[in-house]
Amino acid sequence: QVQLVESGGGLVQPGGSLRLSCGASGSISSISIMDWYRQYPGKEREFVASVGTYGITTYADSVRGRFTISRDNSKRTVYLQMNSLKPEDTAVYYCHLRATGSWGQGTQVTVSS
Repeated sequence: QVQLVESGGGLVQPGGSLRLSCGASGSISSISIMDWYRQYPGKEREFVASVGTYGITTYADSVRGRFTISRDNSKRTVYLQMNSLKPEDTAVYYCHLRATGSWGQGTQVTVSS
C-alpha cells in the first residue's frame, strides 16, 4: 500500500512563496496521475493541480499562473511551488494518488500578515 507524506507547509506573508512536497513510500508508476487538493474549514476538498503522464499538468483557475506542480519520479516525490500567495490560499493541502485513491495526512498553509 502506498503512503503519502506531505511537508513544507507553514505561515507566510501575502505575496510570499512556499514549496510543498509529497513523498510516496512504495512503488508508483511514473505515469500515475498525482494531484494536490486543498480544504478550507467546513468545506469539501477542492482540486488545485495535477501532474500526469509525460508531465502534463492541470490547474484550477484560482491558482493558474501562481502555482506550479512538478514531479521527480526517481525520488517518488511531487512538488507544489506556490508563489504570490494570497490569504485565500490558506487551507490544508493534501496530495492524492489517483491510481490507488491514497491521500496524505495534509499540511497546513497559512497566508497572513
